[in-house]
Amino acid sequence: MAEETQKPEAAAAAPAEEVVVEKPEVTEKEPPPPAAVPEPEAVVVKEEKKAEEVEVEKPKVDDKETNIVGELPEPQKKALEELKNLIQEALNKHEFTAPPPPPPTKEKEKPVVAEESKEEKKEDKPAATPAETSEEPKIETEVKVETEAPAPIEVKEEEKTPPPAEAPAAAETAVETKVDDDGAKTVEAIEESVVSVAAPPAAEKQEEKKEEEASASKEPEEPKEAEVPPPPPEEVSIWGIPLLADERSDVILLKFLRARDFKVKDAFTMIKNTVRWRKEFGIEALLDEDLGNELDKVVFMHGVDKEGHPVCYNDYAAFHNKELYQNTFGDEEKRSKFLRWRTQFLEKSIRKLDFSPSGVCAIVQVNDIKNSPGLRKEIRQATTQALNLLQDNYPEFLAKQVFINVPWWYLAFNKMISPFLTQRTKNKFVFVGPSKSTETLFRYIAPEQVPVQYGGLSRDGEQEFTVADAVTEVTIKPAAMHIVEFPVTEKCNVVWELRVVGWDVNYGAEFVPSSEDGYSVIVSKTRKVAPADETVISNSFKTSEPGKIVLTIDNQTSKKKKLLYRSKTKSYSD
Repeated sequence: MAEETQKPEAAAAAPAEEVVVEKPEVTEKEPPPPAAVPEPEAVVVKEEKKAEEVEVEKPKVDDKETNIVGELPEPQKKALEELKNLIQEALNKHEFTAPPPPPPTKEKEKPVVAEESKEEKKEDKPAATPAETSEEPKIETEVKVETEAPAPIEVKEEEKTPPPAEAPAAAETAVETKVDDDGAKTVEAIEESVVSVAAPPAAEKQEEKKEEEASASKEPEEPKEAEVPPPPPEEVSIWGIPLLADERSDVILLKFLRARDFKVKDAFTMIKNTVRWRKEFGIEALLDEDLGNELDKVVFMHGVDKEGHPVCYNDYAAFHNKELYQNTFGDEEKRSKFLRWRTQFLEKSIRKLDFSPSGVCAIVQVNDIKNSPGLRKEIRQATTQALNLLQDNYPEFLAKQVFINVPWWYLAFNKMISPFLTQRTKNKFVFVGPSKSTETLFRYIAPEQVPVQYGGLSRDGEQEFTVADAVTEVTIKPAAMHIVEFPVTEKCNVVWELRVVGWDVNYGAEFVPSSEDGYSVIVSKTRKVAPADETVISNSFKTSEPGKIVLTIDNQTSKKKKLLYRSKTKSYSD
C-alpha cells in the first residue's frame, strides 16, 4: 500500500524530476517510439494509392464487360486475385461458417475497465490527502519507504547486478529525513526517496515482462505436443458453384467486384454477408419448399432477349383481385411468405443460367404496372424489401429492368426508392408509358419472344409458329397503305400470321396467280380490325399453281403503326 500511495506523488513530482538529470537513459529511450510511428502511416498511404489507381482505371458502366479473365484490364485482374486470396484465407480459418463476433460485448467490457480505474483512483486519493494535511503521516511514509527499500535490492541480487550504488542513496535519504524536522526538507527527502525507490519497480517490471515473454514462448510449445492436424478448408458454394473452383467461380466473384466498383475489401465483405444471409434465410431448404402456385401467373419466365438473357415478367395488374391481394400482402406473415416465394423463384431461375465465362448469367425483368393497385403501403413495403434483398445478395444478376405502362404516380414512387439504389443499378432501369411500352420491349426483345399480351407473337400451347420462326417488323406511316407478298412457286400450303400493334387498320388478303389468264382468289375480305377484336390473325391457303399471297394493311389513322408478320410453306399431296 505504501507504494500505491507514493505513485500519485511521483506523478505529481514528475515535472520537477525532469530538471534533475538522474536518468539520462529515459530521455534517450523516448525518441525512438515517435520515429517508429510514421512507418505504418506510410504503409496506409501506399494502400490508399493502390485503391485510387484501381478506381481511376475502372471501366464505365456502359462499356461492354467480359467475364473472360484473360480479357480483363490489369487492375481488374489484380483485384480478382486479391479477392481470391482473401477468400482462401477465410476458408482456411473457417470464417464463413463461424458466427460473427458480437460487437455489444466489447462495449460492455469498456465500462468495467473504467469502473476499475475509478476505484483505483478513489483508493489512491484518500491515501494522498493525509500526506498533504499533516506532517506526521509523512514521517510514517518515510519509514515505510525504508522498510520496503531492501525488497528491490534482493531482486537485484537474484539478477546478479551490483546493488550497492543504489542502496546507500536510499539510506542517506532516510537519515536526512530523520535529522531534519523542517517541512520543506522532509518534502525534498520524500521526493528523493521516491526517485530512488522508483527505479527498482522498473527493474521488476522488466523481469515480469521477461517472465511473460518466456511463458508466452513456452505456451505455443504445448499445443505442438498435443497438436491435432488442422481441419481442411471449408467448402462454400453459392448458386451451386464453389467460391474457388474453376472459371465459373471467377464469373461469380466478378459479379461481386463489379457491384462494389472493384473495391476488393468491400466485395469480400459483401460475399461474407451474402453467405451468412443465405444460411440464415435457409436458401437450400427453400428450394424444395412448397409455397403454392397462386402467383404463377403474376411472376413468370418467358423467352429470352436479343442477347440471350432469360426474361422474367411481373404482372402487377393481377393484384386487383382483392382475394389475391389479401392473401399476398394482408399482414406481415403473408408478406414474408411472398418474399420467400419471390426468392425461391429467383433462385430456381438463377440455377438455370450458364456461368461459363462466355455464357449468359443475368436476367431481364419486365414489370407491367398497368392497372396496378397503386401505391398501397403493403406493396411499397414488399417492393422495397425485394429490391434491397436483390441488390445486397444478388449482384449483377439483372441485365435490364424494364418498367412498362408506367403511370405518373409510379415515377413518384421511383424517386422515393431511388436513393436506396446504387448508380450502377439505376443505370439498368428503363421506364416507359403505355404508348411506347411495346416499342421499348421490341428494342430489347424480339417480337417472336414477346408474349401476345405485351404486343408480341409468342403464345402458349401448340402453335403453327414457334420462337424459332423469325418475325418481320414494319412501321406503317400515318394515312398509308402497306402490302406484303408471299411468293408461291409450287403446289403447297401457305401459312401466315400477322399483327398490327394497336390495330385500328383495314386488313385484307388474296391469292394472285402467275398466269395472265388466271383469276385472283379472295382469302380474307377487307375489314376493319379494332384493337379489341383480335390480337393475332392466323390464316392459310392451299394452291395448286404458282402465284403469290398478297396482304393489304391500310392505316387511315394519324399515328404510326407497327406491323409484325411471318409465313411458311408446307408441301402437300393430293
